[in-house]
Amino acid sequence: MIRGCGPRQKKILLLLLGGIALGLSRSPRRSWRIIKEINREWHWINRQDLYQSVRGLYRSKLVREEKDDDGKIKLVLTEKGKEKALSYQIFEMEIREPKVWDQKWRMVVFDIPETQKRKREIFRFHLRNLNFFEFQKSVFVHPFDCRNEIDYIVEYYQLRRYVRFIVAESIDNELHLKSHFSLK
Repeated sequence: MIRGCGPRQKKILLLLLGGIALGLSRSPRRSWRIIKEINREWHWINRQDLYQSVRGLYRSKLVREEKDDDGKIKLVLTEKGKEKALSYQIFEMEIREPKVWDQKWRMVVFDIPETQKRKREIFRFHLRNLNFFEFQKSVFVHPFDCRNEIDYIVEYYQLRRYVRFIVAESIDNELHLKSHFSLK
């Protein structure tokens, strides 16, 4: 962990990363949701604490400042800062439960080689952390849409060639899975 990177600095990094996500978002609905979330979180940060935290982020080389043509100064995440913010976000990820289940199962199937054992174990950790059901050692199941979350984890650890995402309409032990996830 980078020294001096406390909870406020963590939040600032995540908010700056939210700005990057906003720039990459193609969906107006998703953009609006990101804007509302960023706005809500900025209001919880005390100005004095903000200045101290930003100074700490500068010293850690997680952010840098850039001047616009009109003289405005803006904070920009460095590559090191992006990596740090992504690592925070990946451990706090959650799969949202919809009001109505679409009756489909999401399966994550992977075959990560022994030479990348650490990545395989951390991938399993993330799947368990997201409340996936371990169907087999390398097959995990979840009832709710989670493609974006899985894609994020797969890209973060560079596992694309080893991981498959399947959407299934039924599984032969569906009653057990429904019971596990408390579904009707």
